[in-house]
Amino acid sequence: MFDTPASPISPLTGKRVASESVLSGGSARPTVLQLRMDTPLDLYQAYIPLFTEGGLFVQTRLAYRLGDELYGLLTLPQDANGHPLIGHVAWITPANSPTGRPQGLGVRFTGDARGAMLKKLIEAALGPLLGTTGNHYTV
Repeated sequence: MFDTPASPISPLTGKRVASESVLSGGSARPTVLQLRMDTPLDLYQAYIPLFTEGGLFVQTRLAYRLGDELYGLLTLPQDANGHPLIGHVAWITPANSPTGRPQGLGVRFTGDARGAMLKKLIEAALGPLLGTTGNHYTV
C-alpha cells in the first residue's frame, strides 16, 4: 500500500488506493482506467480464470503495487455499456518481461455481488472460448 498521506482511503475497503496525485501529480482522487475489449479474442487473452472471483489483465504503464485497489470502466465486445470494475492488483508483469508478455497488471475482482456480476458478464461474452486453451496475457 502507499505510505503517503496523499493517497485517499477507499470507502469500500478502508484501504489506501492508487490516486492521480501519487501516480501523475493530479488531484487526490482515484484513477479510473477505461478498459475496452473490442473482440472476444481480446477479452479471452485478458481474462484470468485462475482467480476464483474472476479477473482481467490490464495493459498499463501506470505504477501500482500488489494489493492496490483499482477502479475501471470495462466495455465488453458487442456491448456499448460500460461496466464498473473494482478489484485489487494481484499480478504485475514488468516492462520488458522475459516471457515477452505485455506490461501490465492482473486485477482480481472483488468477492462481492458486483465482482460476481462482472465475472458472469465476461464469461457469457466469451461463450465457447471460455474452455479453450490458447495464449493469455498472464499464464
